[in-house]
Amino acid sequence: MANTTQSKDTTHGREPRCVALVGPFGSGKTTLLEAILARTGKIARQGTVAAGNTVGDGSPEARAHGMSVEINVAEADFLGDRFTFIDCPGSVEFLNEMDGALGGVDLAVVVAEDDERKAPALQLILKALEARNIPRALFLNKIDKSNRRVRDVLQVLQPASSVPMVLRQIPVWEDGLATGFIDLALERAHVYHEKEPSTQVDMRDEDRTREHEARFTMLEHLADHDDDLMEALLEDIAPDRELIFADLVRELQQGLICPVFFGSADHGNGVTRLLKALRHEVPGVDRLKTELLAGDSDGAGSDTVLKVVKTVHTQHGGKLSLARLLEGQVSDGDVLFVKGAEVKVSGLYTLVGQTPTKLATAGKGDLVALGRMEGVQTGNVLTGTPAAGLADGAGVIRPPVLSTAISASQRKDEVRLSEALGKLMEEDQSLSVAHHQQTGETILKGQGEMHLRVAQERLAGKYGLDIATHRPHVPYQETVRAGTKVRGRHKKQSGGHGQFGDVVLEIAPLPRGEGVQFSDRITGGVVPKQYIASVRDGVLEALQQGALGFPVTDVSVCLVDGSYHSVDSSDQAFKMAGIVAIREGLPDCKPVLLEPIHKVVIACPSDATAKINAIVSARRGQILGFDARSGWSGWDEVVALMPEAEIGELIVELRSATAGVGSYTASFDHMEELSGKAADQALQRAGKQAA
Repeated sequence: MANTTQSKDTTHGREPRCVALVGPFGSGKTTLLEAILARTGKIARQGTVAAGNTVGDGSPEARAHGMSVEINVAEADFLGDRFTFIDCPGSVEFLNEMDGALGGVDLAVVVAEDDERKAPALQLILKALEARNIPRALFLNKIDKSNRRVRDVLQVLQPASSVPMVLRQIPVWEDGLATGFIDLALERAHVYHEKEPSTQVDMRDEDRTREHEARFTMLEHLADHDDDLMEALLEDIAPDRELIFADLVRELQQGLICPVFFGSADHGNGVTRLLKALRHEVPGVDRLKTELLAGDSDGAGSDTVLKVVKTVHTQHGGKLSLARLLEGQVSDGDVLFVKGAEVKVSGLYTLVGQTPTKLATAGKGDLVALGRMEGVQTGNVLTGTPAAGLADGAGVIRPPVLSTAISASQRKDEVRLSEALGKLMEEDQSLSVAHHQQTGETILKGQGEMHLRVAQERLAGKYGLDIATHRPHVPYQETVRAGTKVRGRHKKQSGGHGQFGDVVLEIAPLPRGEGVQFSDRITGGVVPKQYIASVRDGVLEALQQGALGFPVTDVSVCLVDGSYHSVDSSDQAFKMAGIVAIREGLPDCKPVLLEPIHKVVIACPSDATAKINAIVSARRGQILGFDARSGWSGWDEVVALMPEAEIGELIVELRSATAGVGSYTASFDHMEELSGKAADQALQRAGKQAA
């Protein structure tokens, strides 16, 4: 932990703005952050992801895999304005990181590239922004590698956005390469320089017609929400430049348009123009505060308001709560309130990548890390005075799509593993842990292979745990197809009082879903009343492991006869008699295996629906139908019934068939008989032998 203590500089005119860098995996978000930090003088030299020397992707797991697996934060000053940038992972498996961060940002820069295969992934990002009403601008990265007109690229990307993507620039081409750009609002041409700001040049004659057409298209989009501008265009009157800029700012901030900039983060091209747009057009923190506290008089009246966007457990500094100050100031040692409870700030820090620097105080608009805020979770709202428990959560928690059974390799580490898993879930709300009562397994659930792998790497690296994992066992059950009548006798003599219990049971199948039913038809006291409950206990215990080795369900057991000994009979003896009867009778009842069937709803791009149907069928699924996904242009939802045994790695195939964006939800529907080769294979996998 760095020892430097400082206060935030509040001498500039406006509060700091907070900008998220989001976009599909591999689009260049971390590189863009690096270019911004280099351009603003925050770092001396621009690093690269390949070299592993960027401010972002600083964790061991991110470095090892060459990809963002958590958010990274960095501040930069540009022309007197201060910005906090949050670099968010682009992989669909780590989008929960973005979801949390969006709770504290003023605008999102969506980093994309000329790759139509990533358009569905771009739509996932834009949908999340639209759902949260986050203003957004698009930075079309890697313009140096594009060989298509920018307007052609936008035709591919536009279906991913519910609002128009509006070009703010057009490229200047030379020999098929983008050597500069023309600003459509200012009508000025610039030429790129390697990792340096561009310089203004005279616009070439051959570019003027292109500029005029592109500018008119931009103005038409703006005029859709401005009658004065529309009137000027219809009357062929040149609109006032101040009006154009006012419309650009207003329509961006209201989410009516998605302005498009472009450049090359790797070469540092287009960075200064993007920063200038952010400086003039990003809304202040009051917009976020107004939306968050709308209608809440308690929170709105507090002198200090913070929104927690991320929870981190550091190896040496303990728990940190990354929070945006929406109002007021906060200092180390302050007392804040969450859901009416007091929490004390035990350390105040600013983060640059993974490196914290100690602060004395911070003010409105700042993004800070609060030390050891016990009981505070991602999504909570903290206030300086007791408020009505404000908490809007971290957004929609994405349902898990892959699971693994996890255990400590050494029994002595079981408690430590439980504690570490709790911390991982606090950091990442899309991870969950469940204990399966039937199989006795602890199940770790997440968003995919890499998501679970990173979690396991953190357990090993951060917490020093040696863990073992395996594919979770399927909770098969069994039932019976026929009935029988069986006697169970438990008799034992070993000196003194013996043990004697004698019962006759009728075992019969029940309709699916009826569970286990126990009854008795004892007459004449052949089994004394006080022992009937013990017989029931024995029956239920024996049914936990039937003839095939699995819990038995949908069966009725009726105690119809028996005998007792006035001295040797006891509760334990009759319990054992019930166990004996069940174990001897079940093999004669034509036992059959039952497997759990789930209802699965798969979301996928429409052009992949046929592939998804084939995948479902190959996994013994029964397709119930498919339809257009509500609110998602170009997407379908496939509904099917599928055995749980086939769902285990379904997500791997889905993502392979959908360029990484397919997802599903599953919920238990019913138990179904399993016979033949499939049943034999299930028994073998479970280490059982068919009777």
